[in-house]
Amino acid sequence: MNLSSRTVGIILHDILAACLAWLGAYWLRFNLDMPAEFQAAALTTLVWVVPLQAVAFWRFGLYRGIWRFASLPDLKRIVLAIGLAALLVPLVLVLFSIGTIVPRSVLILDPLLLVILMGGSRMAYRAWKEHRLASVLHPDSKPVLVAGAGSAADFLLRELARNPSGFHVVGLLDDSRDKQGRLVQGIPVLGTLDDVAAYAQSMGVDDVVLALPSAAHEVRKRITRICAEAGLNVLTVPSLEDLVAGRVSVSSLRPIELDDLLGRDPVELDDSGLHQLLTGQVVMVTGAGGSIGSELCRQIARFDPARLVLFEQSELALYAMEEELSTRFHGLQIAPVIGDVKDAVWVNQVMAGHRPAVVFHSAAYKHVPLMEGCNAWEAVRNNVLGTQVVAAAAQAHGVGKFVMISTDKAVNPTNVMGATKRLAEMTCQAMQKPSGTRFVSVRFGNVLGSSGSVIPKFQKQIETGGPVTVTHPEITRFFMSISEAAQLVLQAGLMGEGGEIFVLDMGEPVKIAELARLMIRLSGADEDRIRIEYTGLRPGEKLYEELLADDESTLPTPHPKLRVAKARAADAGWYAECLAWLAHPDTFDEATVKRQLKTWVPEYQPELVPDMNTML
Repeated sequence: MNLSSRTVGIILHDILAACLAWLGAYWLRFNLDMPAEFQAAALTTLVWVVPLQAVAFWRFGLYRGIWRFASLPDLKRIVLAIGLAALLVPLVLVLFSIGTIVPRSVLILDPLLLVILMGGSRMAYRAWKEHRLASVLHPDSKPVLVAGAGSAADFLLRELARNPSGFHVVGLLDDSRDKQGRLVQGIPVLGTLDDVAAYAQSMGVDDVVLALPSAAHEVRKRITRICAEAGLNVLTVPSLEDLVAGRVSVSSLRPIELDDLLGRDPVELDDSGLHQLLTGQVVMVTGAGGSIGSELCRQIARFDPARLVLFEQSELALYAMEEELSTRFHGLQIAPVIGDVKDAVWVNQVMAGHRPAVVFHSAAYKHVPLMEGCNAWEAVRNNVLGTQVVAAAAQAHGVGKFVMISTDKAVNPTNVMGATKRLAEMTCQAMQKPSGTRFVSVRFGNVLGSSGSVIPKFQKQIETGGPVTVTHPEITRFFMSISEAAQLVLQAGLMGEGGEIFVLDMGEPVKIAELARLMIRLSGADEDRIRIEYTGLRPGEKLYEELLADDESTLPTPHPKLRVAKARAADAGWYAECLAWLAHPDTFDEATVKRQLKTWVPEYQPELVPDMNTML
């Protein structure tokens, strides 16, 4: 071990502690009034005892640790080293016939005092470095309560002590009876989570930190509701993903967000398989600037592809995505391409130039009400013809995997968008051949924060003081995070052998009205200040979304969050008829377009709009 100046200082500290402990033992033995003859004996034996103890300290590795991180294992080594020295000291004094009398009580008191001096100084130094007494050293810091008293809370207390963030913890709350009344890092566990309002009031606390990473989301919602009703701010620790990536520390507290309450269990990916699929390969993403497309790009970039081809119609979205990826993933080769997926000549030229091994097709028109009415024909062209053009180019240029992003609205569709995405699924199945490109479709529901999502709309309405507009009190939707959706799309792409329609496990449906109430509470308001207003279902909108049609079933896969839909087989002649119609339409009339869609998608039925007056 290299001897730094700091290590030498620590060695000198321990030698001084050994001297003080030996002399202090004599001093205590004689009730603070040591006779002169024993003073001489104490000094005579000191030159034998201290070197012996110093050797024991060195042999037990006391100088390999860092005082700032002193912990129980360090204290254990100190006790063992001092214990060994305590056994050797009388033996050495007898063997070398020192000729002085050492009282037995000194041999007992010395190791006890030495443990206190050496262990106490290390723990005191750590406490000082970690600012354990934050409320004294930082009187301007705010008191907070922590919901949870497990390992996450323990980690949070340590990090807050090392890196004060303007807060000091005054108490913990936990529903476990075994933890109540106990101490975590010296902080008491006061009571249950339901007691948060009472303890906050009695202790003058305005902020509550959630340290419940493994708790059910219903527990998170419950504590958030209680805090909101009591006028308390709710904070949370960063996500596990951010902590592992090193982007933030656990002490970087942030306000709780909707994703924290509606979140789901982390996705387990087959990283080795995805490395084989993506690493060192050219990967192309259409709609790369959209919500799902951009997240797919971020997830793919983690696997170090040889080149990532970004195909996007929006110049601004493409520029923003290229800038972000260049900043976050140094060395990643990016090919930003502006283009329309319906332009067969350009799509083929891009494929021929870059030769992608995998294509993720996420470009589509997805907004349900906008795709009704006069936009029906454009929805068909973009979602069906665009899929066919990109898929055909993929086949022509030897793409190994083609993954198409579908939607739960393709199941028993009641709108043009859903019907066109069902046709896009059928197109991929019709193009599947025994060899060559393998076509895979992936269905999922709404993603939190995506473009066109109801959540950004609610946020703007809340910021302006309301009202928050909900179409119907009983309308429900499935939700997942953009990150989870993108990861499962990658996993489905890896598992697909060709022709499958994968269905993501979307969990339980969420009532949009309850979602609005939750967002209002998170903003610190209530429904008296920001009211909810029901506006009625929009054209083509369902009350309830489905992930499987009535005549479909699913098969399990090795991944718990992915199943394979056994979809209805399409008639053999529909594909050629559809391509002919897309190439030479008779009319762009909405009624004609919808009649033609129903010809190929018999399950396409407009849904009757329920009377809200009967539901309120």
